[in-house]
Amino acid sequence: MSIKQVLSLAVLLAGVAAYAGFSHAEEQSAAQTSGTEQSMPETEGQDAMSTDHLSKMQKYVTQHDGTEPAFQNEYWDNHEPGIYVDVVSGEPLFSSLDKFDSGSGWPSFTKPIEQESVKENVDNKLWVPRTEVRSKGADSHLGHVFDDGPKDKGGLRYCINSAALRFIPLADLEKEGYGEFVKLFEGHGTTEAPKDESQ
Repeated sequence: MSIKQVLSLAVLLAGVAAYAGFSHAEEQSAAQTSGTEQSMPETEGQDAMSTDHLSKMQKYVTQHDGTEPAFQNEYWDNHEPGIYVDVVSGEPLFSSLDKFDSGSGWPSFTKPIEQESVKENVDNKLWVPRTEVRSKGADSHLGHVFDDGPKDKGGLRYCINSAALRFIPLADLEKEGYGEFVKLFEGHGTTEAPKDESQ
């Protein structure tokens, strides 16, 4: 088994275990309070942006550094052209032009639209240090970046949780207020995200 497969399996198992624990804790808490609204603690350093519109999974991932299940998330297999924005703030983060099929079960990108839109931190939560990726504007936990991406595109793999993202299709960029990003797609006749040919 390769290092990439071992790491993917470890992240998958950690995500499933964490999600199962989160779901169980939510059910117990809801039962104890007999239906009163639950509030989750704010992440240290979190911007004061509202998270009221987030689903439980979106809040778990972005505000509590969670991981959603692999292959059971909204965008892992999305091949439509468009951009991915922070589900909390709407900040543009990734483009379908940089998305590839890594086989991990999560959306994978070779780079962000603008490097300044994300920040990286050392994550020591597992037995091996990883590089966490967060949005700069809302400080949302997005996922992790690894050095096993396509070599011809820089070698990085931004492994991102779908729950941290909102997808804006190319056809809706103008209408949604992201018209400046239409130019990214000029000259790209593709309607699908490129596949990783290195596997």
